Amino acid sequence: MTYQNILTEVDGKVAIITLNRPQVLNAIDDSLMDELLSALQKFDADDHIACMIVTGSEKAFAAGADVSKMAKMGFNEVYRQELITRNWDQIKQIRKPIIAAVSGFALGGGCELAMMCDMIMASDTAKFSQPEIKLGIIPGAGGTQRLPRAISKSKAMDLVLTGRMMDAVEAERAGLVARIFPQADFLKQVKAVAHEIAAMPLLTILMAKESINTAYETTLSEGIHLERRLFHSCFGTHDQKEGMAAFIEKRPAKFTNT
Repeated sequence: MTYQNILTEVDGKVAIITLNRPQVLNAIDDSLMDELLSALQKFDADDHIACMIVTGSEKAFAAGADVSKMAKMGFNEVYRQELITRNWDQIKQIRKPIIAAVSGFALGGGCELAMMCDMIMASDTAKFSQPEIKLGIIPGAGGTQRLPRAISKSKAMDLVLTGRMMDAVEAERAGLVARIFPQADFLKQVKAVAHEIAAMPLLTILMAKESINTAYETTLSEGIHLERRLFHSCFGTHDQKEGMAAFIEKRPAKFTNT
């Protein structure tokens, strides 16, 4: 499929999706989100893919929503069209893990898109911000909801109410970022993490992602119950038998995703 706003490539079991609107620092609009969702769904359905990376350019992962388009809209239009809904909300239905590889600016919708992924890897140049308050609006794609869950209520209040930027070191310290890599070999390092994940049994990757995500939307007892049942389910797979046999026999496991 030919895309206008993204680039895609496949490296073994890893798919890389690159946001590609350099003229506006990858500012997010409906067309870009339609294409991103389409690519994610395609790779999610591909049995040869086990992990996905969403990234941007060295200068910007995504510098927010396309304000030039939003500035002309009124309440009736954004409400009736359900702006930032249709093609955003479906991303959470993707079952395979998604890594946000963030270099440079991840502002507003860019920060929110990164948080919709399963983990964020940052280059040492990354900067995160929810600057919507400076435009007379609030975050609309999960910034006021996912940010407190990731970095605490107090920290989220600070960022959202001031609109200030947070660098990669502060973001990692706060818990928003999983790891930081030098810009010089950033994508290479992120790909190495993705390949490490992709080498694991696919069924258990899916179960682990589902279980962790459930922790944010249910009670502890309900989450543990799901975790226990998924844990039990692993014992019905060939890969559980192979993984434990390989451990006992002190050899590398040969998973077959069955």
